[in-house]
Amino acid sequence: MKETERMLEEVKLEDSKIGDLKLNDIKLKEKAERFLIRLDDEPEMIMDEAKPYITLMTQYRCAIMEIETKLKVLDAEFSQEYKRNPFESIKSRLKSPISIADKLRRKGLAITVDNIEKHLNDVAGVRVICSFPDDIYRLADLLAGQDDIILLGKKDYIKNPKPNGYRSLHLILDIPIFLSNEKKHMKVEVQFRTIAMDFWASLEHKLKYKKDVENEAEIVSRLKGCADSIEQLDFQMQEIRNEIDKNREWDED
Repeated sequence: MKETERMLEEVKLEDSKIGDLKLNDIKLKEKAERFLIRLDDEPEMIMDEAKPYITLMTQYRCAIMEIETKLKVLDAEFSQEYKRNPFESIKSRLKSPISIADKLRRKGLAITVDNIEKHLNDVAGVRVICSFPDDIYRLADLLAGQDDIILLGKKDYIKNPKPNGYRSLHLILDIPIFLSNEKKHMKVEVQFRTIAMDFWASLEHKLKYKKDVENEAEIVSRLKGCADSIEQLDFQMQEIRNEIDKNREWDED
């Protein structure tokens, strides 16, 4: 019942966003609006129809919990063994129903539970915020190398930034979840960023949705310059940390 109520809340939250969707296919907006009308008129019937979707979203949430647990175990080990933590924080999210429908439509696929599971890799997402770039690679390798995880895909936007300056390491992982009657493999996208990379990406995301911006090309160029400066800052801070660690080792000797 709690999952049903959660799904209802998610759909109602999306209600206010329908008019703002940047979709070429107006039919998807119309379908979303008709669904919300039916939700008010026939809630029990709608929820019966939505049960497979709700079940799948519950399974994605379980997969997120599995990833978070693995990361927290690694964090506890590093804290004990090396007196430092490999990451600062973890954030997680599930794609909203309308975002899922829009992505399937752009791929030319019908909006079905099977297509969500087979063709979308980022329904479940975990973002790991690290202090330093080398922590990102160490933690990503340790996570992806665990024997119950399968690495399905990797995009390194740190070594190969996007044209706008975006930097992050993206992994698509296959992870098993253990349900009452089955073991099921789920896909989760895990993004690794430094604090500085996350700061830039969050602000860039907000700024790019501002409408009627003058001198857009200049702003894009300045954002790219900020991203380049942040990269230099990340590695300078990492060098300072390495120097401090080296001095600490000498003192202990």
